[in-house]
Amino acid sequence: MPKHRVAMLTAGGLAPCLSSAIAELIARYTETAPEAEMIGYLGGYAGLLQGKSLVVTPEVRAHANILHAHGGSPIGNSRVKLTNVSDCVRRGLVKEGESPLKIAAERLKSDGITILHTIGGDDTSTTAADLAKYLAEHGYDLTVVGLPKTVDNDIVPIVQSLGALTAAEQGAIYFENIVNEATASPRTLLIHEVMGRNCGWLTAATARAWNARVAQLEFLPAFNLARVRKMIDGIYIPELAIDLEAEGRRLRGVMDAKGSVAIFVSEGANAARIVEELVGKGEKVDRDAFGHVKLDKVNVGDWFSKHLSKLIGAERTLVQKSGYFARSSAPNEEDRRLIGEMVRHAVACGLKGESGIIGHDEGKGGELRAIEFSRVNGSKLFDTGAGWFVDMLAEIGQPKGEQIEVKQDDE
Repeated sequence: MPKHRVAMLTAGGLAPCLSSAIAELIARYTETAPEAEMIGYLGGYAGLLQGKSLVVTPEVRAHANILHAHGGSPIGNSRVKLTNVSDCVRRGLVKEGESPLKIAAERLKSDGITILHTIGGDDTSTTAADLAKYLAEHGYDLTVVGLPKTVDNDIVPIVQSLGALTAAEQGAIYFENIVNEATASPRTLLIHEVMGRNCGWLTAATARAWNARVAQLEFLPAFNLARVRKMIDGIYIPELAIDLEAEGRRLRGVMDAKGSVAIFVSEGANAARIVEELVGKGEKVDRDAFGHVKLDKVNVGDWFSKHLSKLIGAERTLVQKSGYFARSSAPNEEDRRLIGEMVRHAVACGLKGESGIIGHDEGKGGELRAIEFSRVNGSKLFDTGAGWFVDMLAEIGQPKGEQIEVKQDDE
């Protein structure tokens, strides 16, 4: 029997790094521990509970590099919280009276797993932490090493999560076509809704990536094609208070001068206020297994559309969401480099029995290390004082606004 048997799973939402991270894990173990067997649990923690997995065969090892060119995850994702027993029972993942943590631990034991790699965001990592704690307390000899993915880049204390850089670039690519809708009719309000529940990093980074693309374009002002027609006019994120009346007045001036307005909005911007309004009307607000409000039901872009279009005198409003487009991409060169760096460290930690989530630790001067699971959470906010962000707002004439405390929407 091989010294190590390695399992991988991907969980939570998609990010442009999952397939590539799996490819790197397969290649790295094949290089450094070729005797190690590998499997991938299907559908994240759901597959672990149900005992559904795929074996990494010699053919898969030989051609794993193909995965780098693909988005999504070949082994699939799910949102399962092992400590949310009632949800696991409701979904048929365990039976009434069973402990999901125990079922997961017993599955890992029966499958002979010695190293488990989880690839996911803060929810995946906290679930991995719960599992690692249970394993340690109940005498299971297993190392859990996480890789941090989330397009929100909101994992404490990790400097940069996997997939976020690509998602920002892809959001800008998406908007490159959408922005032309401003020419379809007079006084058009374009709302580009970007993913980001409590953290505005992705919205800000997507705006920055869009500005970089605009800088590479040629224009023909003599025929009404000036750079200003493709510039962003407003950026709204969860961390900054929004004076909608004042912004309405400012943007009405932009509309009058330019004939259109384009804004970038985080899906979590003003979400708490919208949820309060819905609850006040007696409407039910759905939540996922982790207690998060399902933002696709809250529809922040639609709220901005209804409120802002009247203030600026828009004759047509178009809300477009780049989230699924951006998060489903294959990784770009920057993310590929980061994935390779983190996976090399993850495999090294796995082989020496060191559990944790791999990342550049903000609390340790940016050192790449296996960060203790107990320190990991999803409460990281975007630094609105970052020079590049302040400069972007100044360029479009938008007041920075007051920093506000972003409330986590967990139950």
